[in-house]
Amino acid sequence: MRRTLVLASSAVWRGELLAQLQVPFEQASPQLDESPWMARNLPPKELTEQLARAKARALSDRFPAALLLGADQVVDCDGQVLGKPGSTEAARAQLKLLAGREHRLVTGLCLWDPLNNREFSTSVTRTMTMRKLTSAEIADYVQRDSPEQCAGSYRIESLGIALFASIDGDSSGVVGLPLIEVTNLLRRAGLPVLKRDS
Repeated sequence: MRRTLVLASSAVWRGELLAQLQVPFEQASPQLDESPWMARNLPPKELTEQLARAKARALSDRFPAALLLGADQVVDCDGQVLGKPGSTEAARAQLKLLAGREHRLVTGLCLWDPLNNREFSTSVTRTMTMRKLTSAEIADYVQRDSPEQCAGSYRIESLGIALFASIDGDSSGVVGLPLIEVTNLLRRAGLPVLKRDS
């Protein structure tokens, strides 16, 4: 019997990415307040893995027999962790900080199997360089793309791509659900994307 996969995210783009793997899944919001984790000043890798784990486990009561996939993403700019700005002013400030600089986009993943009490997790880091931006470009971008709910204040799957000089790694990892790593987690949990020989 094939287990149900549930993506613990309300992000449309994460659902669109997971659909590329052609594995049936449901999508549900974990309704998690991330602020207690952000206040702990954890290293980016640890922070994203803990948040991904918390998101996946938050759905255990609703989906006790499913495989629950959580993901979280933050920006690491020279040791400063940038999450979702939450406001237009904070988004402009984050972009001003990132403009003309290299930073790392860290994505944590957790696949939680509450039925068998098993967890599979990993994190992925992508190096990105934002081009130099004027204050007018920053204001125009924020007004047009509304990135207030995106780590680092950019939506790379949209107009945000125009902010960058270079991006290292596969695009799914940058958008927020690194599919190569997701495929590996699903295999480890016994839900391979491609059928294997019997």
